[in-house]
Amino acid sequence: MTWQDNYQVWKNYQDLDPALAQELTDMAGDQEALENAFTKPMAFGTAGMRGLIGPGIGEMNIYTVGAAAEGLARFMDTLDDKDKQRGVAISFDSRYHSREFAHHSAQVLGAHGIPSFVFDDIRPTPELSFAVRHLHTYAGIMITASHNPKQYNGFKIYGPDGGQMPPKAADQITEYVNGIDNMFTVKTVKETTLRKQNLVHIIGEDVDEDYLAGVKAVSINPKLVDEVGKDMTLIYTPLHGTGHIIGYRALKDTGYNHFTMVKEQAIADPEFPTVTHPNPEFPEAFNMAIELGKKEDADLLVATDPDADRLGAAVRMPNGEYQLMTGNQIASVLLNYILKAKQDAGKLPADGMVVKSIVSTELATKIADHYGVKMVNVLTGFKYIAEQIKLAEQNHDHTFLFGFEESFGYLINPFVRDKDAIQSTILLAEVAAYYKQQGLTLYDGIQQLYKTYGYYKEKTTAKEFDGVDGADKMAAIMKSLRESKPTEFAGIKVETTDDYQTQVATHQDGSTEKLSLPVSNVLKYWLEDGTWIAVRPSGTEPKIKFYIGTNGKTDAEATQKLTDFEKALTQWVKD
Repeated sequence: MTWQDNYQVWKNYQDLDPALAQELTDMAGDQEALENAFTKPMAFGTAGMRGLIGPGIGEMNIYTVGAAAEGLARFMDTLDDKDKQRGVAISFDSRYHSREFAHHSAQVLGAHGIPSFVFDDIRPTPELSFAVRHLHTYAGIMITASHNPKQYNGFKIYGPDGGQMPPKAADQITEYVNGIDNMFTVKTVKETTLRKQNLVHIIGEDVDEDYLAGVKAVSINPKLVDEVGKDMTLIYTPLHGTGHIIGYRALKDTGYNHFTMVKEQAIADPEFPTVTHPNPEFPEAFNMAIELGKKEDADLLVATDPDADRLGAAVRMPNGEYQLMTGNQIASVLLNYILKAKQDAGKLPADGMVVKSIVSTELATKIADHYGVKMVNVLTGFKYIAEQIKLAEQNHDHTFLFGFEESFGYLINPFVRDKDAIQSTILLAEVAAYYKQQGLTLYDGIQQLYKTYGYYKEKTTAKEFDGVDGADKMAAIMKSLRESKPTEFAGIKVETTDDYQTQVATHQDGSTEKLSLPVSNVLKYWLEDGTWIAVRPSGTEPKIKFYIGTNGKTDAEATQKLTDFEKALTQWVKD
């Protein structure tokens, strides 16, 4: 069917949701918007789906959400009755329609006799992951678009271990979603009926208490918090999202009494009125926190994204200004503190394991090596970190100590199986207290790591490809990159090229070897000076990401190398 055919089906549907019907009327003269909304169905992958809110087969609305929930329900219909009756935990963030999408999903599941456990109000993604494990449900649904702008929403599915649904099951669910001929015919049951049938349960404080108990246990040295942390000045902003209640309670429960929330951003507002991008990776997200931090002479500024799975931070510089930490810097100071504190207490396990993505800093590898801890590299996506935790538990061969991605996602204790900004907030505050006890700041702590292990610099850039032909353009670029086979960047020769799509590593002399990680559309180049460059289409957004990681003996050397390689990469992609 053409986009015009799909548009007519929606336009002629008599029982279309009134709000969506009005939006269709408003879109009538905008051919580009109609083409984007009706050409291709919303892609449903291993992490679920994410897109613009609006009418059409390619946007987030109750019909596309209903189809996603129906796909999950049909998959659960194939399970034995015991697993099916374990049900699904459902949470949602502060975005437009999130509550509606969550309850609509429960109504679809209920039509299949599948119980749902729905949070009474907005909760973070990591708490949803915890709820799956805590309630022993078979699956979880999180309605969120994470750090995307206000126009977006999303639908994520979690598996029995609290991590994102494993690939095999996710592929089956995708097949069921794609097999739905008419999303308007997806059956639902009224929630009042489902409540009477004991198929919808409302959860909240009962789960909150146990989750927060787990968060409090993340603290490695409670005495340090009691002696230093309680008087430390912290600024926290949840960026209008789910962290505003849980984050506040976690800090209080752990003993950080002297902290202030950015009150304007502590309001759960789907407009995200104070920021264009509610993303702690963006400097603008910290503007209000920095202003407040200067007034209160704060030791640390912390921001969590709307679903509170990503954490950003800013540290006070010697001149009193604040500088944003990169995700790699935050991960490195957290890792170093965890390993050192456990070693000092005689509690560092001999079989310790740290897990990071292949596009994250090699500084963490140096730190892990120093403490005799194994570093495991996985593909981008926290599901792969969760998978390593599960394998370690099953095989009894390693003890998980820390996992992270450079994109501001970290996990300390695995009672959650996704990145957890609430846990990370608590431990980063403890790290700040550790340095404050020595008369130092987190900025000083980062500099100490550089002096010990070398100056590591990383940068991630992205090129966006919106519109119906965006995916085709991205595919063409990746094809071109594979065919061009660069042998050097900025005059530094490529030693090895890792192509995760073919699962082959090709060395400078032409020899090859098999890569052990799963198939993924990623290219990574290892250069002779220790620099690495990676290219990867995003799995959730219409963009290609470019990563550079380099190092030097001085800050100036590493910075210059980063500039040179970025220029070379830009020219290479342009050519």
